[in-house]
Amino acid sequence: MVSTDRLSAFAALSLLLIVVPGPSVLFVVGRALAHGRRAALTTVVGNTIGAYVLVVAVALGIGSIVERSVLVFTVLKLAGAAYLVYLGVRAWRQRGSLRAAFAESGGPAHGGLRTLGEGFAVGVANPKTMVFFAAVLPQFVSRDQGHVPAQMLLLGLVFNAIALASDSVWGLGASAARDWFARSPRRLAAVGGVGGLAMVGLGVTVAVTGRKD
Repeated sequence: MVSTDRLSAFAALSLLLIVVPGPSVLFVVGRALAHGRRAALTTVVGNTIGAYVLVVAVALGIGSIVERSVLVFTVLKLAGAAYLVYLGVRAWRQRGSLRAAFAESGGPAHGGLRTLGEGFAVGVANPKTMVFFAAVLPQFVSRDQGHVPAQMLLLGLVFNAIALASDSVWGLGASAARDWFARSPRRLAAVGGVGGLAMVGLGVTVAVTGRKD
């Protein structure tokens, strides 16, 4: 299965991606600011389930191909890195999007199942997560150990455990700071701008690191 070194390296890179404010974080923060802690945490659970659906799809869909083709792995890695840089530049240019998420999420609170479902939809349709799983997961499997899809599923569990913890912190922090953020929308824009720059850095990191075999 996956070696300890590769598992640790993947966990570190996952954390770097997860803490960057992207679509999932924006949605969780928006829910926290508009509806409070419970809605935020329910959204996080739904988002985590949706993200793992992506892991399963990637593992079963490209795992066997990547197991046999270093070329496919390299193309996926470079394409994914380029797209992460693009997302980062776009997030910087549209750094007011987090402020807009706050403004647009002020409607009535939804029931738990609906909130869970909306979180799932955001998680399963998150382009940043899709690219990460398609481009990065294959870099950290050991082809000579076999069972590549199973290795990807294990790595996906690590990613989702980190995401669950990180997004929960975002949601709890935003729900506790609702009034503080509301008094200065520029603070929300600053979060989006920093996240954009961090995503560009992540794209460069993905391009130059990962599996060498």
